[in-house]
This record gives sequence, structure tokens and C-alpha cells, in this order.
Amino acid sequence: MSGDKIPVDLELKKAFSELQMKLIDTNQKVKFADIQIEGLKRSILHKQITDKEMGGLPGETKVYQGVGRCFFTSSIPEVRSGISKQISDYQDKIKVFETNKEHLERDIKSSENALRELVKSKQSAAT
Repeated sequence: MSGDKIPVDLELKKAFSELQMKLIDTNQKVKFADIQIEGLKRSILHKQITDKEMGGLPGETKVYQGVGRCFFTSSIPEVRSGISKQISDYQDKIKVFETNKEHLERDIKSSENALRELVKSKQSAAT
């Protein structure tokens, strides 16, 4: 009996390999989303600190706003409004990344469930 081999179901083997490839791809996308979210959170923190420091400056203080590779003289309220707009933009991007991440995780779970159903159907058909 030691020479008997368990027959390999090609459909199951193909489904397992597809799931494995999908898991690898999805995990990379989730890690990328996590990295992007962390970077945006750091940028938000930096902007908040800058805004807090600018709030303590006297109104006549000269401030400069970076535009590309140049700096232009600007007023404190203009710079602070630009900072608050950037913070809200970053928060919107974070929401998009988190939504995409949740969608990827749901997609993986549904693929795993489909594979479990396939295994169960093969087992019930074999018995």
C-alpha cells in the first residue's frame, strides 16, 4: 500500500495556486496602502505643528509659502488656510486608502470562502 498515491484534483490545485497568487498580490497592495497612510499621517502631523507655530507669530511677521521650487511672500492667514486645505486633502486620501484596503481584505475573504466551498463540494462528491 505504500506505493498508492492520493489522486490530485487538478481543479483544486489550480484554485489553490490562484488563491496563493491573489494573496501575495493583495498583501503587497495592503502593505503599500499602509505605507501611504502612515506617510500621509506624518505629513498631517507636520502641517499641524507648522500651523500651531504660525498661530503664535505676530500678525506682521513675514512668512513665505513654497510653490514648487520657489518661495513667495504671503500673509499668515493665507498660509494657514493653505495648510488646513492640505490637511483636509490628506485626510480624504487616507479615507480612500482605507476604503481600498477594506475592499481588498473582503475580496480575499470571499476568495477563501469560495475555495472552502469548492473543497467541501469535492469531499462530498468523493464520498
